[in-house]
Amino acid sequence: MLTRFIRFGVATVLLSVAVTALAVDTTYRRVVGGAAIYFGILPAELVRGHPPGHPESGMHGGVPVGENNLTVALFEDKTGVRITRAKVSATITGPDSFKVTKKLEPMIIAGSATYGNYFSMPGPGPYRIVLHIQAQGVREGIEAVFA
Repeated sequence: MLTRFIRFGVATVLLSVAVTALAVDTTYRRVVGGAAIYFGILPAELVRGHPPGHPESGMHGGVPVGENNLTVALFEDKTGVRITRAKVSATITGPDSFKVTKKLEPMIIAGSATYGNYFSMPGPGPYRIVLHIQAQGVREGIEAVFA
């Protein structure tokens, strides 16, 4: 029962990010270089409830304790078509000169292509997230900044 609840919670969060593709601009959405960029971040422990055979239980090398999962969904802004072939990385900076850069791996969540990885983010922040995106069909070298 708890596993279903956790899966439902993760799917709900991620789907809400994807569904808002046609909504107004928010702090979790940027339009840059023809791409609508949505991001979500949640505690990695929410993924922990998946059984060992479930694809999400092993994504990004397994679920680390105390980390966060950064997930990004990309769309062509004018058409709303999901961008499924892109190279995405994130640089996160924060308090006490904290800085980490990682590649966001492609993954399928609720049947939709997204990109993500786990990040350790010590302390309450504030944090700055810079996404670096190279995708076919949109301008090269897209950079989106979230705080």
